[in-house]
Amino acid sequence: MFIIFITMILTTKRILLRSFLESDWPVIHTLYSQPQTVQYNPGGYPDDEMSTKDLVKSWVYQHEVANPGEYTFLIADNTDGSFIGVISLRLGKKKYKNAEVWYKLEPTKWNKGYATEALRAVLSFGFHTLNLHRIECGCSVKNIASFKVMEKAGMVREGVHRALLPLEDGWHDACIYAILKSEFRS
Repeated sequence: MFIIFITMILTTKRILLRSFLESDWPVIHTLYSQPQTVQYNPGGYPDDEMSTKDLVKSWVYQHEVANPGEYTFLIADNTDGSFIGVISLRLGKKKYKNAEVWYKLEPTKWNKGYATEALRAVLSFGFHTLNLHRIECGCSVKNIASFKVMEKAGMVREGVHRALLPLEDGWHDACIYAILKSEFRS
């Protein structure tokens, strides 16, 4: 049996989203080891380099299967290929044609519009390529920058889940955002 690796690339004006390679693990380990990127992440810090390597291998494998349940992309600068972050689209049940998106960016790349640009690219991929009906995203109510990204991408706040996120400083409420295919403007 042969496994065919399919490289997926989505491009926008300033960034490209591509499939992960196993050799990408160091940038992810660095990203996941920074206090400011872990602050609102329930997963916390990586246990060690091996756990990060395993995580990246799982992202590589997503693009090696015929019908992946999740698409995780490395976000890179179009001009020099430098690392910006990671964004992922996790599919829900097929009948519901829905998915959930999450993202994490290198702090030096914050407040430059990259997250919004990457989110719009993944929303377009979800609605136009995967023919999804609905895409959701959530974040801590204290993570103002993240929910502003969702709003700029056209997502609508639908509510708050109380004490949902187990973070370092205790339980956080989570803002829940969503957008329907009929609402999306690429």
